[in-house]
Amino acid sequence: MNDDNKTIHDFDFSLICEYFSMLERQGPGSKDTTIKALGFTGNLNSGSRIADIGCGTGGQTMVLAGNAPGQITGIDLFPDFIDIFNRNAMSQGLGSRVKGIVGNMEKLPFEKEELDLIWSEGAIYNIGYERGLNEWRRYLKPGAYIAVSEASWFTAARPTEIEEFWNTAYPEIDTIPAKVRIMQDAGFIPVAAFILPDYCWTDNFYVPQAEAREVFLKKHTGNKAVVEFIESERREESLYMKYREYYGYAFYIGRKI
Repeated sequence: MNDDNKTIHDFDFSLICEYFSMLERQGPGSKDTTIKALGFTGNLNSGSRIADIGCGTGGQTMVLAGNAPGQITGIDLFPDFIDIFNRNAMSQGLGSRVKGIVGNMEKLPFEKEELDLIWSEGAIYNIGYERGLNEWRRYLKPGAYIAVSEASWFTAARPTEIEEFWNTAYPEIDTIPAKVRIMQDAGFIPVAAFILPDYCWTDNFYVPQAEAREVFLKKHTGNKAVVEFIESERREESLYMKYREYYGYAFYIGRKI
């Protein structure tokens, strides 16, 4: 494989985890968009059970906790992320109702129809959007909600360079109408879909990485894998800046039938 065509999936998990542990957010997003998506859900109270799947260090989870009642469980594959998650919850006074656990989104530790809300920002791609919606549905009560942000095409056609990049990185990327249809076919009533603003990528995801990259490179001086990883991140950023009118993240909110 040509180094120019490498994506994040071509690197060691421990390397990815160490790098993204340095960031408040492990993907594009914002407090405002989390709150906006939450506004399309309902039926939550102090006894509600919420799961944030692929929670990372909990940037969005703490926003959820500040704007929704109930008990929140964050689940992520990386123990280092969960350690930071739980420290953040405690430092923000949320430890009594927000807890992070190490777990796999392919085998969630919940009972059938246990949850009132499933949340996942920029993480469902790890299992696949269609598979995630279909498999996670069983954990939701009837009438409960799911809200996920997902890489999506904004146009029916796009330049070859960016199409080839995303078809390699995440073949399930598709247009917003197609994603809504998949949600509907999985047994949800699509409630809302909206595009994340540009600043969710630029100001909140890429800008914070500038300093993190320099620190990471200095810490791992001479490590070829680290250099290649950082170059892949820089290339992804440059592609976004060049082609952001064609793609980005969209939030999809659905209610279980």
